[in-house]
Amino acid sequence: MLTAKPDYDSLYAGFHWALPAQINMAAQVCDDWAARAPERIAIIDLTQGRRDVSYGELQSMADALAHDLVARGVRRGDRVGVLRSQEAWTAAAHIAIWKIGAISIPLFKLFMRDALQSRLQDAGAQFVVTDAEGAGMLEGQVPVFPEEITLGAAPFTAVDTGPEDPAVLIYTSGTTGSPKGALHGHRVLAGHLPGVQMFCEFPGESGEDVLWTPADWAWIGGL
Repeated sequence: MLTAKPDYDSLYAGFHWALPAQINMAAQVCDDWAARAPERIAIIDLTQGRRDVSYGELQSMADALAHDLVARGVRRGDRVGVLRSQEAWTAAAHIAIWKIGAISIPLFKLFMRDALQSRLQDAGAQFVVTDAEGAGMLEGQVPVFPEEITLGAAPFTAVDTGPEDPAVLIYTSGTTGSPKGALHGHRVLAGHLPGVQMFCEFPGESGEDVLWTPADWAWIGGL
């Protein structure tokens, strides 16, 4: 995270990358917060009324899903699709996949079948965390419905990963050619946060700031 400065030049002059040898995005965006303040709200889910999801709850969801994926055979380095709307289970799915050391593939719910399958087949994804609507678009991939998983499973500690270890495979839009997969390591979070911070005018850590975004989570700017 950036430290607020009075102007851009001061911010630029004092900036440098400082990445630890071991870094896992699941720990950074969820587990570390759950350890410090499990009751603090992580996501306000408005897909079906209002549901405030705490970091502790989000961690429990991700842990249960991580155990389920491992039981299905998902291993470190495997690619797993995430085809859901913008809601709490979508966030938990990405976190669960990163905990395993696998690679999440954000997928747009409005993709037509051909567009969806071209990405899934190119990535070699065997499993897709989705809902009933998304499952109808799959062709041979195994749908995983997180709502069917029993919560309260044992904690799932994120595997040790480094900054360069792959975490997210995001496909380009294909506007000027065939969509291409851009593979990002766990360090991408550190690179992405400064832009979010500056855009949002350096939100504080009081726990009172709320960030709303209409950007789809299948796009790197939204995720």
